Amino acid sequence: MTLREAIEQYILWRRAHGAKFTTGANALRHFLGYADGDGTCDAVTTTQVLAFLVGKRSLSRHRENKYYALAGFWRHAISRGDPTRSPLPTSEPKSPPRTPPYIYSHNELRRLLDPAALESSRLGAVQFDAVTFRALLLLLYGAGLRFSEATGLTLADVDLAECVLTIRTTKFYKNRLVPIGPQLATMLTNYMHLRWRGEFAQGETSFLLTNRDGTRLASSTVQTAFDALRRITAIHGMAGGRLTPRMHDLRHSFAVHSLTAWYRQGADVQRLLPVLSTYLGHSDLEGTKVYLSMTPELLHQASLRFARYVQGGQDA
Repeated sequence: MTLREAIEQYILWRRAHGAKFTTGANALRHFLGYADGDGTCDAVTTTQVLAFLVGKRSLSRHRENKYYALAGFWRHAISRGDPTRSPLPTSEPKSPPRTPPYIYSHNELRRLLDPAALESSRLGAVQFDAVTFRALLLLLYGAGLRFSEATGLTLADVDLAECVLTIRTTKFYKNRLVPIGPQLATMLTNYMHLRWRGEFAQGETSFLLTNRDGTRLASSTVQTAFDALRRITAIHGMAGGRLTPRMHDLRHSFAVHSLTAWYRQGADVQRLLPVLSTYLGHSDLEGTKVYLSMTPELLHQASLRFARYVQGGQDA
């Protein structure tokens, strides 16, 4: 079997097991530009692998992702008996530490949702109205959705009677149900009424959040508006953290604020963490861990919990 055939079989195998595997597949196919795709897997040299890993960039997560893609492929191929060895280097330099996500304060969230600021942020995007922009931001924060999940919602996916959103074909090719709170449900109800009074398409397969002409929101248009919104509301990063707060950080903020609220309420956080993981659509707790930055408020609540635990032990 050639290297090219083995790579394509591996890609099919990963997707058959429920992974989208888009980034990994692109990396492996790109590797064929550094090795002979018509040769065998055993013909690949460590020199070729290193040339692919180094590329034209400095040490980054991109290199780490390429290494993991190759490592996964070779583990699978060796288990099937195709190659007899792995050409991967025995040691890899550590990637730079991940920049922690930006956790918006409640005051910053109120500023981002200010109608005047939203109206001003759209610049020349005449098809993208401020009401839809606000609804999108509330879904990203209030339900912890990914951008593609929020913009992919159809009218049929929104059950306001039961206060549940159906998220279809997520990052891991799975559907999930996302319960929403009464405030978010009220916002969506009001938004739907505005939608029905407008000229938007009303069929069940129509997108919930659309441009004025009924088309799906484009990430480039929304990102431009969000960058303008951050400037208008004077929300900037800080030294030692992310210099440019992202729209995706609204999802991180939802996770951290949820955890902080549980600590404050005295809930069993360890028991609820798998619930949060499922709610966010993660396949395991490892994926959720990235979202849980230790903010001063979260640290304070965790410290209070620990102090109560110690005091309880002393009383006992």
